[in-house]
Amino acid sequence: MKTSQAIAQLAQRALLYEVSCYPKPGLVDPIDHQTHTDMDLFTFIDSSVALLPFFEQFVQVGSTFEQSDLTALMAQIRPLGMRAEDAMLSATKGVNTHKGAIFSLGILLSATGYLLQKSTLTPLKLSQTVQAMLAGLVENDFKALSQKEPARLTNGEKLYLQYGLVGIRGEAQAGYPTIFETAYPYLKTQTGDWNTRLVNTLIKIISVSEDSNLVKRSGSLQTLRDVQKQAAAIIAAGGIETETGQQGLMKLDHEATRGHYSLGGSADLLIISVYIDLLFQ
Repeated sequence: MKTSQAIAQLAQRALLYEVSCYPKPGLVDPIDHQTHTDMDLFTFIDSSVALLPFFEQFVQVGSTFEQSDLTALMAQIRPLGMRAEDAMLSATKGVNTHKGAIFSLGILLSATGYLLQKSTLTPLKLSQTVQAMLAGLVENDFKALSQKEPARLTNGEKLYLQYGLVGIRGEAQAGYPTIFETAYPYLKTQTGDWNTRLVNTLIKIISVSEDSNLVKRSGSLQTLRDVQKQAAAIIAAGGIETETGQQGLMKLDHEATRGHYSLGGSADLLIISVYIDLLFQ
């Protein structure tokens, strides 16, 4: 059985693998960070180092949780997630590198710890456990938005009110179907070096993900649909190792830079996919 430290290190590796692969449209990589001028590769390394002890704590909380109502586990890890965010911001001098990843990895790490104590850790069980932990999350988080002052609305809340997008909350509440039904199975089929496998998987994620970061930055739901179509065409061409796929990737990268788009939501889903892949190797 893997220790909590070993599992936490898988999550940290996932963070580092994601930021290390390139080229990534609308994201920070070792070569380019034009769409995120306040951060670079080293900012992400600093954040990843700071988060490791919190990842281990998430696993430990899950491994000692004994209640039947798993929504109580989610309630228990939320303060830990806030402390992890504070540590991230301290390490990066106030730059948000991994807020979305902290949310998702915190959930998955605690769910992993919970299932390990029961010796029932499988991809399906992990997805089901997350669903049980997050039952009613979207409804509870968004139920009083009409009474909230517009100036106090978060970006996620604004997108929900304007477009009906449930963002990462909805994805998580559903047990991360984008990961378990699409991205993780796709990643397992990929061959070649890690960089090729990861970039192809990222493009696959972009083709299906309702990336709220992209909608926020572009101010347009149509831009999301256009980017999804371009990503789907790259995958249909055979991925980035084909000439057509490489041309599509360069075009998408250029458009993201020109439009100052962010695909941070898709990057977070790639991180989770890598964590799941490493966990079940």
